[in-house]
Amino acid sequence: MNCIFLYKIADLERRNYFSWMMIIAAASAVFFIPFIGNMHLFDWDEINFAECAREMIVTGDFLNVQIDFKPFWEKPPLFIWLQVLSMKAFGINEFAARFPNAVCGIVTLLLIFKIGDRLHSKSMGLWWLLVYAASILPQLYFRSGIIDPWFNLFIFLSVWYFSLYSTSPEVRNSKIRNALLSGFFIGLAVMTKGPTAFLILGLVIAVYFIPVIWNYFRKREVPSSLFFSWKHLPIFLFTALFTGGFWFILQILNGHGDMVVKFIMYQVRLFTIPDAGHGGHWSYHFWVLLAGVFPASVIALKSFRLNKPDNPALVNFHKLMLILFWVVLILFSIVKTKIVHYSSLCYFPLTFLAAKTIVDLLEGKKKWNTWLNVLVLSLSFLIASVVIAIPLAMQFKAEIIASGIIKDSFAVANLGADVHWSGFESLIGLIILSGAVFFVLFRKRNFKYAMIGLLSSTLLFTWLTILVFPYKIEKYTQGAAIEFFKEKAGEDCYILNTGYFSYAPLFYGNKNPEDKKRPMWLLTENIDKPFYLVLKEPHYEEWKHIIPAMEVLYKKNGFVFLSRKDAPKVVSP
Repeated sequence: MNCIFLYKIADLERRNYFSWMMIIAAASAVFFIPFIGNMHLFDWDEINFAECAREMIVTGDFLNVQIDFKPFWEKPPLFIWLQVLSMKAFGINEFAARFPNAVCGIVTLLLIFKIGDRLHSKSMGLWWLLVYAASILPQLYFRSGIIDPWFNLFIFLSVWYFSLYSTSPEVRNSKIRNALLSGFFIGLAVMTKGPTAFLILGLVIAVYFIPVIWNYFRKREVPSSLFFSWKHLPIFLFTALFTGGFWFILQILNGHGDMVVKFIMYQVRLFTIPDAGHGGHWSYHFWVLLAGVFPASVIALKSFRLNKPDNPALVNFHKLMLILFWVVLILFSIVKTKIVHYSSLCYFPLTFLAAKTIVDLLEGKKKWNTWLNVLVLSLSFLIASVVIAIPLAMQFKAEIIASGIIKDSFAVANLGADVHWSGFESLIGLIILSGAVFFVLFRKRNFKYAMIGLLSSTLLFTWLTILVFPYKIEKYTQGAAIEFFKEKAGEDCYILNTGYFSYAPLFYGNKNPEDKKRPMWLLTENIDKPFYLVLKEPHYEEWKHIIPAMEVLYKKNGFVFLSRKDAPKVVSP
């Protein structure tokens, strides 16, 4: 009878857990999937990866990553394959390009709920997923078409299984399984973006073992709490190297060893030489994380020290999250190339630390400080000010242009785009500010509901901001050019851009493998079909004497659109 009673309780618990997972999955799907196809993909990264997927479909070559139908050695193929599957299901469009990351968002929230529940309680799992979804940049990335969400998730899972390995009892199957899964996921990360994944995990594990090595040389003893066996290392390494290197091995076997070398050299270059337009101050990523992962970035500050009274598994994972955060932040502060998503792996440790803080505060293990209120209000005010200011500024763009305060002639021309701003968009900024004020005023009365109010307001603010602002800003920055490329996509023609770098003519111009004509050939020789050229206005004055055969179709929002349909006339000297 007792056995039956216990079984029913366990079954009820499983059903309850299954219900939670279904609710989270459904809510995440509703939150991340709608409207992701409503605006054009952004140059460079979004269009770059989508074009690689499109070219795989067009050529039928699913082994080699190509761009402009030439070998592209900068990225491995795993994420591109996901986009190919999506495009096979939904067509070659923006929705299909971004859908894999929406799925990644759903999977991520399910996993962090499960991990939080395993480490502490369902409460921690729920707080963690709410903090993650409510923070600004994490939510944006799940609605994008870039590689990093999957790359980060695979590295995080590798660290998670290493955490399980290092705290699990000395049970053979358990240790082997965790070592194997840690190696498998880091291998998938390598297949997603490259060997940087190995570097990050290697640094995390190296830092993790520093106290062990120190104690060994100082006391000649290894802590009894460390469950590590050298016999498991080959299992991890073989799984990681086989999973992560499988594509590279195939490339070598197919005679493309030079591509593997170029890929490795590119990765080295990223660490040593800043890409054009992507340099920055060493503190760049600190400020990106502080403002971009608000409010988690502020809440997490209370958990940058370990709580010794916690259970060993939680302490161990907490330690690994701190190490992961500092490894990523320091590593990419040293790297010369500064791009926002390089520090995006920090979203996992930051949001975990924030969830840990909330749980500790609710359990009375920590106290909230007044200086944190100042940070919450200051950052929310700064973020709200930007969102409020943009629509208001657009109401007076004629006056702003006339003032001469904008020195970039292309940016001035961009502002000529016909984009409707009602002014009500500024109200979105008030949502995050009101949430911060509500939190500060009601925190002492009921911390739990004050925190829910803060996170809910940030979640709603970010969701609305992503729906409204990128769509309008894209019309200024690239909308005119992309609309032109889409218009010519159905025509049998050559289409190029010059004077600026863009993948848009390839993806939106629906370029075919046969269209490999060189630019000078198209400008100077007889052509067999119409040729269109897109320049930025500042470059047109330089180019118009070089291309007398090109006819200006029109100018729009900083771009000049030219055509050539006949053989060039010979101009006598």
